[in-house]
This record gives sequence, structure tokens and C-alpha cells, in this order.
Amino acid sequence: MNSDSDLQIAGDILEVPHLLQAQREHPATVAEFVGLARSVAADRAQWEHLVEYDATTRWYHRLRTGPGYEVWLLSWVPGQGSGLHDHGLSSGVLTVLDGTLTERTERGTRALGAGAQRVFAPGYVHEVVNDTLEPAISLHVYFPGLTEMPMLPQSQLRSTGGTPMACARRSGAEPVDAVTA
Repeated sequence: MNSDSDLQIAGDILEVPHLLQAQREHPATVAEFVGLARSVAADRAQWEHLVEYDATTRWYHRLRTGPGYEVWLLSWVPGQGSGLHDHGLSSGVLTVLDGTLTERTERGTRALGAGAQRVFAPGYVHEVVNDTLEPAISLHVYFPGLTEMPMLPQSQLRSTGGTPMACARRSGAEPVDAVTA
């Protein structure tokens, strides 16, 4: 019986650097973009001092850029919303950092509390609103970087059960919850 271990036969893979995959400097997969959003969200010292609240318009700040992507920080006072829109050719990760935001789509309405994440493909149509009495903060990662955010007319809303929802979606891909609060 052969008692040689894999380590004795092949050697320690960590001792053979040419066999290891090079560590990527920037995210390249959906999971890595979700991970980027989580790591930025966890590092409050990186973003908390930047947050401002503006009663007249939604406040936003580009926090970071990388090859082909952008990270945005947004604040939402009670009653502020994005309007019905998509993100052009960009995919995205929406992460709620503080408070609660409501996302409305053709499939319904969903409350997103602190820690919740949504991942969506290009052409996904939604509206995000702070319909609570407390301010909210969100983090948005877009790949490729956001070059357009087409607004859709309110006439594209219909009422189902008293809740306005988008009646059009430009792509077949539904967003997924990466993390739920």
C-alpha cells in the first residue's frame, strides 16, 4: 500500500507560484461586485463622513471608480424617490446601508432594510423610494460605469392592488437578492 500523500507527490501548491491564479486587482464577476459592495458597506469610516441630506433633491456622491465600474453613495430623506428608470447598459448592485427603501417593479413592491442587496441586469426597470419617516442611505455599484439612466414616463405605471408598479421591463433578467435584511 502506497502511503504517499498528495502533498508528497505533487508538492505544496503554495510553493509553486506559477500554478496559482493571479489575484485580480478589481472585480470581474457578479459575486465579486457583490463582495465589493459588502466590503465598502462594512467600512463605515470610508463613507459615513461624506453623507449629506438635501431636502430639495436626492444627494449622491461618486465614492470610487475602477476599470469599467463606479461606486455611488446616495442619501434619501423621507419622500424622496428615483422615479421610474433603468440603467441603460449597466448592471448593478444596490445595497441599503441605513434606513429602509422601497423598490417598485412590475412584479410588486419590496421593502429593503439595512443590509439588503439587489443585483440587476442591464435594462431592469424599477423605482426606488424612501417612503418611511427616517432618512436612508444606499450604495450603488454599476458595471460598466453608469452612462445613462433613462427615466420612464409615469404613464408606464399601472395600479395593481393599489400599489404602483412598472408595467415594462427592458430585459428578461430579474434581479436577485444577494442579501436580505
